[in-house]
Amino acid sequence: MSSTALFAQASDLAADDYCVLGLATCFVREDGDIEQVTVLEPIPSAALEALVKGVPTSYQLACAKTLGEIFQGETVNIPSELTANGEINICDRFAERVAAATRTYKSRPEAQEHIPFGVVKQDFNYSLERKRVLNTSRAVSTEDNVKQHSHTHKVL
Repeated sequence: MSSTALFAQASDLAADDYCVLGLATCFVREDGDIEQVTVLEPIPSAALEALVKGVPTSYQLACAKTLGEIFQGETVNIPSELTANGEINICDRFAERVAAATRTYKSRPEAQEHIPFGVVKQDFNYSLERKRVLNTSRAVSTEDNVKQHSHTHKVL
């Protein structure tokens, strides 16, 4: 999606608006094997504030950029600060998620103080103890229902 298309669909956003991009270590399950991948995705303000407080995360690092730096023409411009880590995959619905994350920083501008423009933050509590598997699906069955006491919905 081009930057003009992004800004046309999100008229409340401007090229100089603040957004944080993070590199997350995720996993993809293929034919029973699990493969590690590095994913570039936007980090909303609430998630960034949790990460700054030391919550375990799959984010290796993050940097703050303007929308104009992220989107150049028809392509996504991966920040040079992040490209040194090898192959990077861009998350699904990247433009939508960047627009949504950017709006969180507009509504909570104090969250922008955690990472100034152009700074790379690497001191997160990086942990792969709980793996983020991107392509899992959960099948819900009737056995998953919680059994309730017979008097739960009765007026006694």
